[in-house]
Amino acid sequence: GRSASGARRTLTRRAFFELIGLPPKPKGIDALVNDPDARAYEGLIDRLLDSPRYGERWARHWMDVARYAESHGYEQDYDRPHAYPDRDFLIKAINADMPFDEFIRCQIAGDELHPDDPLAMTATGVLGAGAFPTQLTEKEFESARYDELDDMTGTIGNAILGLTIGCARCHDHKFDPIPTRDYYRFAATFTTTIRSEIELDLGYGDKPTKAMVTSEGFPHMKHHADGRGFPHFYKETHLLDRGDVKQKKEVVTSSFLQVLMRNGKDDSYWKVKPPTGWTRTSFRRASMAGWITDTQHGAGHLAARVIVNRLWQHHFGRGIVATPNDFGVQGERPTHPELLDWLATDLIHNGWKLKRLHKLLMTSAVYLQTAVADDERARIDPENFYHWRRTPRRLEAEAVRDAMLSVAGMLDEKMYGPGTLDQNMRRRSIYFFIKRSKLIPMMMLFDWPEHLVSIGRRSSTTIAPQALMFMNSPQGRSYAEGVAKRLQGKETALAIREGYRLTIGREPTEVEQKLTTEFITRQSEAYKQAGKGNGAELALIDFCQTLMSSNEFVYVE
Repeated sequence: GRSASGARRTLTRRAFFELIGLPPKPKGIDALVNDPDARAYEGLIDRLLDSPRYGERWARHWMDVARYAESHGYEQDYDRPHAYPDRDFLIKAINADMPFDEFIRCQIAGDELHPDDPLAMTATGVLGAGAFPTQLTEKEFESARYDELDDMTGTIGNAILGLTIGCARCHDHKFDPIPTRDYYRFAATFTTTIRSEIELDLGYGDKPTKAMVTSEGFPHMKHHADGRGFPHFYKETHLLDRGDVKQKKEVVTSSFLQVLMRNGKDDSYWKVKPPTGWTRTSFRRASMAGWITDTQHGAGHLAARVIVNRLWQHHFGRGIVATPNDFGVQGERPTHPELLDWLATDLIHNGWKLKRLHKLLMTSAVYLQTAVADDERARIDPENFYHWRRTPRRLEAEAVRDAMLSVAGMLDEKMYGPGTLDQNMRRRSIYFFIKRSKLIPMMMLFDWPEHLVSIGRRSSTTIAPQALMFMNSPQGRSYAEGVAKRLQGKETALAIREGYRLTIGREPTEVEQKLTTEFITRQSEAYKQAGKGNGAELALIDFCQTLMSSNEFVYVE
């Protein structure tokens, strides 16, 4: 059995946060609740998927998986000031509902597949987004380069195939059918792939924009190890015994995972030849892009299962495979394998379109359930693996901060362009500059990732400083002032109702209305006694701060 369908008010808030990461406005909730059309909720999903805010929400999920950041990491942690066009590519591609197989191909080889498309060029930035130790001695040059190849290989494995390919660097994979030779041949695809900064016409104003790309044949991106002659790449990749650069075996050529080359095909089947006269890149990545998205003979069906599982996880709180980055033997078994397979096949047959998949999941009976608990079912399935109810979930860092700005009427909706480290900026959180050694404190409070390796699932911790951020940080207070400003001039009863509707999307109960009225009266009086002329105003801010500190503000049913 399962729980009854949730009320439209709850569903509106659920859909808003999941698709665009922002709270619905009270008018929007009313419109849906009072709409006589039985399909009004489906219409809402369509509108949210069409919103430019959708790409800002879902690009951030992919940035976790792709370990996106804008600095080299390690002690020196030099900035990569031109990395942001890749983040903008993600937002644009997701908003445009770019088919997911094409989205993958662009990130692996956009520069080879679409050399004349600046946007596809910026997509490759993600390959080089990993950390890199710029303080190298000559002794470390070669091992550092193999680490870079490992970072590209491991990230593609985790992010796209849900496989821990990196485990095969020093020995055959202990659990999955990935021999060391497969690992090195996979890594050899990136032998000459390096970070470069090139000028592209990305439509930001009149002049070209400098963008970090991960390609071949462009001048390398300058960094600290250059001074000592770091070569940035070596012409060949060797199979290393136990992963040790001092124990080189034979030179390996680019190939893919044997276990995912099916029906008697070998790597020659996917080999893409460069156009006549082309010398800049090797087209090894273009070949990989073809194999990884080939649903018939290559890894495409697995790639489809992995992305379907990621969407499922974001909509239901837990993936059908609970370890989204590891579909191997060490990962969790899927709770509903046939469903996962069916959804992946459905995605492929419908052109890899993710917006359609969101809608399919969000209009399902499972999704529409309420969060009401039930002792009988809780005894059978306490962890709710089989989805007999909706498990309420805390919002992640971005959605907490963006929601506060939104209800305070302070959100700046400007899209794209360079990010910032200023905690007080008013743009959406996806536009923070991600400097690995200087992560934004407020975001870290709510489990922002470290941005070092691919993260398939963020943790969700509850710690005291989170409450303190709402209760006595200057930021928490300034957001509360913003909400109060929107309520000023209304008589108390109405201000209370509107405050509830703005922040947590519902009317107060009679008891809440009564208690809040008493609270505001008492607070204003206390402020007046303390000689403050604006007691009523301060009391209203306190009320708004209380609402934003409530569980209902940061949890979605």
